Amino acid sequence: MRILITNDDGINAPGLRTLEAIAGEIAGPDGEIWTVAPAFEQSGVAHKISYTHPMLIAELGPRRVAAEGSPADCVLAALHDVMPERPDLVLSGVNRGNNAAENVLYSGTIGGAMEAALQGLPAIALSQFLGPANINEPDPFESAARWGVRVVRALLDADAWDTEDYRLFYNVNFPPVPAAKVRGMKAAAQGFRPDTVFGVEPHRSPSGRKFLWIKGGNQQVPTEPGTDAAVNLEGYVAITPMRADLTAHDALAGLEAALG
Repeated sequence: MRILITNDDGINAPGLRTLEAIAGEIAGPDGEIWTVAPAFEQSGVAHKISYTHPMLIAELGPRRVAAEGSPADCVLAALHDVMPERPDLVLSGVNRGNNAAENVLYSGTIGGAMEAALQGLPAIALSQFLGPANINEPDPFESAARWGVRVVRALLDADAWDTEDYRLFYNVNFPPVPAAKVRGMKAAAQGFRPDTVFGVEPHRSPSGRKFLWIKGGNQQVPTEPGTDAAVNLEGYVAITPMRADLTAHDALAGLEAALG
């Protein structure tokens, strides 16, 4: 199996090393692992592409390339320049921090998987939820490392992709607990944390200039029962099927009636 991996934390991120190990076990001894990842951290860039300026790419080793761009850029670079053949699977992550609930909309990790799906490839985004029970562990990615292969194989064995125009991809969040306390896997819808929104925090520099830091909310708030963050906080791996189609299909009939 030929696997492409990328992330949004950057090519030197520890989560990418975890993903390399997961991909290596999935691909097997005769497989190929290609890494095309951002040269610098790209957290929060969502599905951004560098449409208005070129990106520099640098080969760091065999099948290992850094790109000065977003995760979606990295997927495009891999498919249309770096790799001689298309991959069988694209894995994005393992992100440091959850990409559940509203975080999905900002995530570069999700953006990489989404771009792969738009290019017609099976894709999975993987993220490690952090919390009091695992953030200070020697390896905060331990749950992802222990359960990652199991999750990816489960999706491959289920042949859980389709050929729709907006193709399915999968968002996987590992719970914020040590690996020994993971209770299993659950399919879960994307949730919503009503009081967890991004904002800004102003600061003054020594020269008196004003700067704004983007500030997130409390990540330990559960979403509705059975949805992604709630499932994670109960100790389960959350697996969410997604599409890039943002149409609110449930609102179409009402809108048509209102328009007369």
